[in-house]
Amino acid sequence: MLQKLSSFPGVPGPVVIIVMDGYGLPKNDLGSAIAAARKPTLDGLFAHYSNVRLKAHGTAVGMPSDDDMGNSEVGHNAIGAGQVYAQGAALVAQAIASGSLWQGDGWRQVVDGVKQGANGRPGVLHFLGLFSDGNVHSHIDHLKAMVTQAKAEGIATVRIHVLLDGRDVPETSALDYVTPFEAFLADISDAGFDARIASGGGRQVITMDRYEANWAMVAAGWKTHVLGEGEQFPSTTAAIQALRQSHPGTIDQDLPPFVIAQDGQPLGPIQDGDGVIFFNFRGDRAIEISRAFEEEHFDKFDRVRHPRVTYAGMLQYDGDLQLPRRYLVAPPAIQNTMGEWFAKAGVTQFACSETQKYGHVTYFWNGNRSGKFEGETTQEVPSDVVPFEQRPWMKSAEIADAMIAAVKSGKHKVLRCNFANGDMVGHTGNFRAATLAVEAVDLALERLLPVIDAAGGIALITADHGNADEMYELDKKTKQPAKNKDGSYKAKTAHTLNPVPLILYDNVSGGKLSLKQTEQAGLSNIAATVANLIGLEKHPSWDESLLEIR
Repeated sequence: MLQKLSSFPGVPGPVVIIVMDGYGLPKNDLGSAIAAARKPTLDGLFAHYSNVRLKAHGTAVGMPSDDDMGNSEVGHNAIGAGQVYAQGAALVAQAIASGSLWQGDGWRQVVDGVKQGANGRPGVLHFLGLFSDGNVHSHIDHLKAMVTQAKAEGIATVRIHVLLDGRDVPETSALDYVTPFEAFLADISDAGFDARIASGGGRQVITMDRYEANWAMVAAGWKTHVLGEGEQFPSTTAAIQALRQSHPGTIDQDLPPFVIAQDGQPLGPIQDGDGVIFFNFRGDRAIEISRAFEEEHFDKFDRVRHPRVTYAGMLQYDGDLQLPRRYLVAPPAIQNTMGEWFAKAGVTQFACSETQKYGHVTYFWNGNRSGKFEGETTQEVPSDVVPFEQRPWMKSAEIADAMIAAVKSGKHKVLRCNFANGDMVGHTGNFRAATLAVEAVDLALERLLPVIDAAGGIALITADHGNADEMYELDKKTKQPAKNKDGSYKAKTAHTLNPVPLILYDNVSGGKLSLKQTEQAGLSNIAATVANLIGLEKHPSWDESLLEIR
């Protein structure tokens, strides 16, 4: 049980944790949609309330190096866990480097299944996933290592199904990955080993939906990868070049699906006896396609046919649901989360977000666990199924409505929410839409904060990583926004390496409370800070509190 804090009895009302997704603190305001936005509420918060900067990327959130961006999953893991765990990218890299991945049951079962095959033929090994080195969902080096190992294992045929990125990497960089990778495949292939790309499409168009927001995306991916149906091209390079011509201005993540064909026949439809590895290590956009492969009684779309394959994920994407059943690398075993220990202490909790980030304030927050702790209430606001730049306000008003009602109810001691706007709209690369996204969150805060005051509460306002703070690619030499040949700025759609804010909104303590800036302050310090605000000592495994009590 968490012990009572001797130096402070806790605030009389609720403690509300507000995550402004994608809200970083840039070094340069040029190119920052946050700096360009009209946000009087946030400007006032930074001017008049105690605030510090938190690390939200790299090793501070469990990524392999400080060159790696943070993301919403690892960010919410760190906030909810109060400590840093080695995350997917690091776990996979370690498993490949040590060779343990090749000895694990998941890899061995896929290889054996492919060799056994079906209907009198050996199987084909298929790799499906996000095709870049963004290291947020996947990394192309992991794919290369598996293709190389497949050849060493005596697999004869490999087919790769690429989901083009343009979101965690520059928006039209697909050929920077495809061209050298096709050369790699040509070099590694020989008379006994045939490895080629078989299909693909933009990550926001096919396969990688999340939180059941748009099953039509998964259906389109199934049709492309499994059935081999779609517009045909002789190579991936040819497909990207032609689709860019026929869809001018379309960035990689939005390119239509395509199928690579030879003599009019698709190169790699998935058949009985094949093996399929979904090589994303991040779980949110991997769950639905995994369900389509694994569920016998599946009703989200017509699969037409359900090939009997040996399917594996890079990690297990949902431990409670055991999905997928087979995986190559065990996910981090996150223990002693904030939600778990607050529940044990009898602290009532409330979580709310729209569909796009609902899993982040529930599943990821609670240590990659489905379900609820005792005394925990959650509310999901269904997201719009439209391009985010067309409605950059998203569901910020509805989330504010839900949070206001929850605070006024008096039923919850610790509440949390996520405003997805800065991240989801930031990913579109649309600068004007991103400024509107920030302004929408500012309006939501303007409505919510007075209600917290009236309840005798305090708010901690933070972010999980940056995004809208850098809407243009930066020139590596000058650190200024890079330009296209026509003089326009190059849009940036990826997360940033910038720190994020932590603001203590406190009108109830009479100036007794403030935040301390430390060199290593990161998202994992929030759990202990919240515990102190409600009058409890932190759990021994949590990182230190940033709360100063006078």
